[in-house]
Amino acid sequence: MFEHLTDKLDGIFRKLKGRGTLNEEAVNLGLKDVRMALLEADVNFKVVRSFIDDVRQRAVGRDILDSITPGQQIVKIVYDRLVELMGGGASHLKLSGIVPAPIMLVGLQGCGKTTTAVKLARHLQQQGRKTALVSADVYRPAAVDQLRILGEKIDAGILPSPEGESPVKICLEALREARGRGFDTLVIDTAGRLQIDEALMKELVEIKKAVAPSEILFVADAMTGQEAVNVARAFDEALGIDGVILTKMDGDARGGAALSLKAVTGKPVKFLGVGEKIDALEVFHPDRMASRILGQGDVLTLVEKAQTAFDEKQAKELERKIRKDAFTLEDFRDQLLQIRKMGSLEDILGMIPGFGKKMKALKGAAPDEKELTKTLAIIDSMTRKERNDHLIINGQRRKRIARGSGTTVQDVNRLLKNYGEMRKMMKKLTRGGMKSLRRGNFPF
Repeated sequence: MFEHLTDKLDGIFRKLKGRGTLNEEAVNLGLKDVRMALLEADVNFKVVRSFIDDVRQRAVGRDILDSITPGQQIVKIVYDRLVELMGGGASHLKLSGIVPAPIMLVGLQGCGKTTTAVKLARHLQQQGRKTALVSADVYRPAAVDQLRILGEKIDAGILPSPEGESPVKICLEALREARGRGFDTLVIDTAGRLQIDEALMKELVEIKKAVAPSEILFVADAMTGQEAVNVARAFDEALGIDGVILTKMDGDARGGAALSLKAVTGKPVKFLGVGEKIDALEVFHPDRMASRILGQGDVLTLVEKAQTAFDEKQAKELERKIRKDAFTLEDFRDQLLQIRKMGSLEDILGMIPGFGKKMKALKGAAPDEKELTKTLAIIDSMTRKERNDHLIINGQRRKRIARGSGTTVQDVNRLLKNYGEMRKMMKKLTRGGMKSLRRGNFPF
C-alpha cells in the first residue's frame, strides 16, 4: 500500500536537499514530479491539481530554518496538506440515539461487505458494545450462512434472515429482536450488485426509511481505485452515506481512493481493511497515513497493535523470566505467536520510522514470513521438556525434530544458535541494562 508513491516522493524530496531557499523554480520542478507520482497512484486529477496549487502557494519563497533542510521543509508542507486532504483527523462512528443503533453497510458485490460486517462487529465489541449481525442479502447464495459462520467466531449475536422474507422486513424484525435481547448495536449486511441499478438503490432507500440507521457506511474495494470514488459518489447521491470503509488495503492498491474520497465526496474514510483475518480492521487516521506515505513510519498504530496483541500479565511474567535468565523456547514461541497477531513482519517493521527505507536499501533485509513459519514448526516439533530445557537437545533429538517439522538438522541448529545468542543479549540487559532502559539509555 502506497509503496510506489512513497518511493517516488522520497526521491523527489532528496533532490531538494542542499538548497538555501525554496525558490519558485525549485518548487515547480519538485511539484511536477509530485504531480506525476500522485497521478500514477491513481489520485483523482482534480484533487491532484488542487493539492499541487496549494503546496506551491505554501512553499514558494519560504525561508529555510537553520535546523531543517529545504527537503525537510517541503516534506512538512506536503505532510500537512496530505492530512487535510484525507480529512484532518479520525472520524468516529456516531451511535447515539436509538438502541440498538443500526449500522448499514452498503456497496457493490464483491467489495467485501460480509467480511467487513464481522470485522466491524468485532471492533465494536472491543469498544465494549454488545453487537448483533443480520444479513439482508436474500439474493447471493450462501450470504446468510457466510455471515453466520464468521459471526460465530467472534461470539456476536446472529439474528435470523428467514427465507422468502423481504430485506426490509428482515431488518425490522432484527431490530426488534436485538432490542429485546439487550444488544446496543446492530450491523446490517445489505445486498450488492455487480453494478449500480435502480432496484438496488430503491431497496436500500426502503431499508434506510424503515430502520433509521445511525450510520450508513459505504464499503469499497481499494483495488478499484478511482472507480471506488465514483461509486461512492453515486451511493451518496442516492442514499446519503456517512463514511467509507476501504477494503483490501493490504494488496496492490495504489492508494488513490484513500487520497481522493474525502475531497471528491465530502465523506470521510472511517476504517481500512488490511487483511483477511477478522481482526484486520483499522481506524483510519489521516495523520498516521500521511506519515506512512512519506516513509516516516507509524509508531502510534504500532503501539496500539502491541497493546492489543500482548497481555499485560504475560508481559510482566516475561520480564520476570528475563531477569532470572529463565527465558525458554516455550516463551520464545509464545512471543512469536503474539507478534504474528500484529500482522506481517514487513508491515510491523515498516511502522518504525526509517526502518522501511533501510530494508529497501539492504538487499535481502526484508523479513521472510516463511522463516517465521519454519521457526514455529521446529519449536512445535519439540517436546515440552525440550522447549523448557534446550540443553537436553542432543544430535538424535535434533534429527527427530527436523523430521517432525519438515526441516533439516541445519535449520534446527541455526534456531538453537540464534536462541542462544538471544539469551546472551538478555543476560546483558539484566546486568543493569533494565535500569538503563528505564532512563532511556540503550546499552546495545
